[in-house]
Amino acid sequence: MRKIILGDNADVLPTLPEGFARLVYIDPPFNTGAVQKRDRMRVTRAEGEGAGTRGGFAGRRYDVEKIASSRYADAFDDFDAFLLPRLRAALRCMTPDASLFVHLDHHEVHYVKVALDRLLGRDRFKNEIIWAYDYGGRSKNRWPTKHDTILWYALDPDNYVFEYDAMERIPYMAPGLVSKEKAERGKTPTDVWWHTIVPTAGREKTGYPTQKPLGILNRVITVHSRPGDVVLDFFAGSGTTGEAAARHGRGFVLVDDNPDAVRIAATRLASFEPELIGFGDAVPPAGECYDRDV
Repeated sequence: MRKIILGDNADVLPTLPEGFARLVYIDPPFNTGAVQKRDRMRVTRAEGEGAGTRGGFAGRRYDVEKIASSRYADAFDDFDAFLLPRLRAALRCMTPDASLFVHLDHHEVHYVKVALDRLLGRDRFKNEIIWAYDYGGRSKNRWPTKHDTILWYALDPDNYVFEYDAMERIPYMAPGLVSKEKAERGKTPTDVWWHTIVPTAGREKTGYPTQKPLGILNRVITVHSRPGDVVLDFFAGSGTTGEAAARHGRGFVLVDDNPDAVRIAATRLASFEPELIGFGDAVPPAGECYDRDV
């Protein structure tokens, strides 16, 4: 099952099958009160004396063109009233041993945690995962905000997927304090994940605002699902969840109401031949695909 659906998730979720997803991961709007956008530029080599508006290495000249960027308004008067009905509608899509991951930041995570405890029960809460990064601007009047929070709930607190052996190992911060064998093997991560954001000039970058790195989704998907399972993401954005799922032999169902988002996701995942639903004129041009090792 590999599907990308253009539509409001409040309308789409009730139409999806029951009990098909062993893992649900969502990265909803953070309710920052701002318009989320990502400025993009196209840089091309300029030839001839005096050509180009920008200089580069070894005297080369380049023309720089600003191109349209994806954007969306990230402001809600009542965020719980927006998010909770959608989470409730997604529960019927989950297998009895499924896990739910909700990715937020400091604006709403504490309110959503309380609301999910009420909706699901506090016994189903398993972890508060902190994704810490160190990139971007730094405030001069408060501690710079450099982390997101991912809430993990298991529908059955006694029966859920946790593939410990699939967890990638990371280096010890003080390898001299452990045996040589342990240092070479590395250690398993804790509930604090240090991982860079998507590199600005990296091949992973799609140009979509709020894109999350593959490394974070790879970890969630490999540990909390198994090959052949299906992953549901109904705030799919640029399709990072779908790419991580497909790369690891999982199916995916991606839902988003932003035509720019689903167009990027469809282009990004073209080599995996997903079914495109509700696209209409939003279907990307035939043959268009990211230059990526898939």
